[in-house]
Amino acid sequence: MFSLKMPLSDERRRHQRVKVALLGRYMLSSHREYPCQSLDMSPGGLSLIAPVPAADGERVVVYLDHIGRVEGNMVRSIPNGFAMTVGATIRKRDKLAAQLTWLANRGVLGLPEDRRHERVAPKNARSVLVTEDGVEHECRILDVSLSGAALNIALDLPIGTPVTLGRSQARVVRHFEKGLAIEFSRPQNLDALNEQFGG
Repeated sequence: MFSLKMPLSDERRRHQRVKVALLGRYMLSSHREYPCQSLDMSPGGLSLIAPVPAADGERVVVYLDHIGRVEGNMVRSIPNGFAMTVGATIRKRDKLAAQLTWLANRGVLGLPEDRRHERVAPKNARSVLVTEDGVEHECRILDVSLSGAALNIALDLPIGTPVTLGRSQARVVRHFEKGLAIEFSRPQNLDALNEQFGG
């Protein structure tokens, strides 16, 4: 079985890279957000296929399916993308190592797909986002998963703002051009999501 655990003396390349093709989004220091796909990743670094390159040393924030948020700095260009460091605490690196080990073994072991971060475009994209003051704001759901949604909405809410989408309580977790992303307060039931959004 594949494992990312390495002797401390081997920490200088420092972490073994795993080939993982995960979809996601990345944000540059301009706060503009773009789609991306990972090529390989370790707890200390990441290579991305990315339509807009980062500048040398530029800070990049990436959100990847199954992994979540990682951030670091661009270190070199690669064909159709760039490589970056992953800045994380020891605890976060350990968690990343476990996630990457699981992803690397998933195909070999026939493990079921973890659907927590899979996003789908809902059939019923029109919805209403309700803010704390009870005001309803029309929005369009770009994609939705059991853990959150990306919304096309003309509303600038601070990160962490509590909101309600349909019948689901959530909070704002990030901004992107012409919209924002929310994270549900608790993981949603697939049947309930289908009922609400027709996903």
